[in-house]
Amino acid sequence: MLRRLLALPLVPVVALTALIPAPKSWFYQSRRPTRLGRAVNRTWCWMAGAGLTPPSWPGKPRIGTIAVETRGRRSGRARSQVVTWVEHEGARYLVSMLGEVSDWVRNARAAAGEAAIRHGSRRPVRLEEVPPDRRAPILQAYLKRTAISTAYHLGLKPDAPVEEFQHVAGRHPVFRIVERD
Repeated sequence: MLRRLLALPLVPVVALTALIPAPKSWFYQSRRPTRLGRAVNRTWCWMAGAGLTPPSWPGKPRIGTIAVETRGRRSGRARSQVVTWVEHEGARYLVSMLGEVSDWVRNARAAAGEAAIRHGSRRPVRLEEVPPDRRAPILQAYLKRTAISTAYHLGLKPDAPVEEFQHVAGRHPVFRIVERD
């Protein structure tokens, strides 16, 4: 409870950083986060992990913000990163807007998909990578809801036909979230 009260002043500040149309170079350069990008990501990760973000955001398709926790491929320590899931045909998926260079993608692959998601509580999951030939409709659904922050990285417009998403599908890993017992 105290953690949620302490976080209240951060909510408007972090929300503004996501809504203000700042140059993409403020947050990412060469597909890697800048110092400001890392600070904003850490804050969002803490908020999502603590359950301070909504379980899902209004609109269709459904999306939500969570912290994904993977084991570091080199250090072996738990690593957390904020990600947005998208629901497509009844399943939830994680999309790497930065492509293959994203640390959570590399860590998930190294750990054979073993991960945990946090949103108020911690749940172990398995991340199953979707083959590139099946990613296009998921990428399209993801971009439809996250265009403000991801259109730059995907290089497409939200209303692009699904055929255009086939061209970038091989560069942007997609993982299906499978709940573990």
